[in-house]
Amino acid sequence: MKTRDEWEKASSSLSFDGRAVIGGKRVATEKTSEDISPVTAKSLADVSECGQREVDQAVASSRAAFENGWSRMSPGARKAALQNLSGLILANADELALLDVLDMGKPISDATTIDIPGSAAILNFYAEAIDKVSGEIPVTDPGNVALVRRVPLGVVGAVVPWNYPLEMAIWKLGPALAAGNAVVLKPAEQSPLSSLRLAELALEAGLPEGTLNVVTGQGETTGAAIGLHPDIDVLTFTGSTQVGKYFMKYSGESNMKQVWLECGGKSPNLVFADTANLEEAAEFAARAIFFNQGEVCSANSRLLVERSIAEQFTELVVAQAKLVKLGNPLDPATTMGPLVDRTQTGRVADFITNGSGGAQLAHGGNRLTIDGSDCYVEPTIFANVSTSSSIATDEIFGPVLSVIPFETEAEAISIANNSIYGLAASVWTSNLSRAHRVSDALHAGTVSVNTVDALGMNIPFGGFKQSGFGRDLSLHALDKFTGLKTTWIRYE
Repeated sequence: MKTRDEWEKASSSLSFDGRAVIGGKRVATEKTSEDISPVTAKSLADVSECGQREVDQAVASSRAAFENGWSRMSPGARKAALQNLSGLILANADELALLDVLDMGKPISDATTIDIPGSAAILNFYAEAIDKVSGEIPVTDPGNVALVRRVPLGVVGAVVPWNYPLEMAIWKLGPALAAGNAVVLKPAEQSPLSSLRLAELALEAGLPEGTLNVVTGQGETTGAAIGLHPDIDVLTFTGSTQVGKYFMKYSGESNMKQVWLECGGKSPNLVFADTANLEEAAEFAARAIFFNQGEVCSANSRLLVERSIAEQFTELVVAQAKLVKLGNPLDPATTMGPLVDRTQTGRVADFITNGSGGAQLAHGGNRLTIDGSDCYVEPTIFANVSTSSSIATDEIFGPVLSVIPFETEAEAISIANNSIYGLAASVWTSNLSRAHRVSDALHAGTVSVNTVDALGMNIPFGGFKQSGFGRDLSLHALDKFTGLKTTWIRYE
């Protein structure tokens, strides 16, 4: 691993191009916005603000690529192109990692060991699936044969968040492109640079021009233009529940495009007194909320602890929080960097100041300035939190943990399920029957037992209730980007 000085030197040598990529070319727009780094508090680039005209151009380019190029390529050729792109991600790993670090503040140690290699691996997973997912021949009467195939839907609009800029883009692009669709990608306005670079690498990898277009801009303009566009066939989105609802509305107002949403979360972490190793559970509980600065949709932000061990366990989690190394993300020793921007930092700080409902501040709570950036918030833990307080009900998307005591298993389940969200949950117990019983009762897309936020590229990820619908990762993600087409032949 490079030293901080080496990473800073590498970052200073980068060139940043904020122009959109449409039809295989960089496109400038009349209006631009500054991309401010939360690491340096300085502007990285002037980024294109794409309006209706640019979105129309991107969709037209993707439509042409879909109809005349990408979808008509052999499975082997598409597979080779996506594997080439996976290889180019690894070949340019340091650059892509730095782009994400400078754009949104994640530690360089996480970007280089998790985000970038993970992105390449996920893309390769879907490339490998291209020639391995088959259709069906259902049973029919004699003299008839029915062929059921999965066919690409056409043009996909993909709108992705800023917490995992490259990896979230790949979560959408991998299955969408593998299925044969062309994609118009809109990265978050806070973190556009790695997606723009990815579009250049896609051309180098052999994807036809227009197969991947990247349009940048604000959600209320660029995002709305994608959601309302009559020639986009399917929309996939990861982000807030409020914005997810906008896309459902846009679909109804336009062409009834399919909409697949992965939205907010307020995931509970249930720790029972019979947990075999409380120290390990505390280590995982801290990781589940402070990793990636708490900017994780499935972060275990509600810690439900059986009352008989609540005080002891809170002390153990506080001890883990004290081990967090808050600092400049270009330092490999840093384990928690700045929040994405001043707006998000202010929002998190407001929750800490005004949202606790009188709960006890057990650790942290301060906003800090490091190397000229005031986007840092200490790992923060509140004890004895009321279930009605906003820090217990609202998605904060920052390093704030609410500890909520419970008396009985039934009460723990009731508190955990008392949320508009249903993305993820964790359960800690040494009782196998309880593990099954509680997991079955929790209304969440993924329940992790004796671990937190379990995730694998071959395992579906997504939630229930207002956390959205549809699944990312695994072969099930292909369902979002394909339609079942039947060809029925009567031969007698």
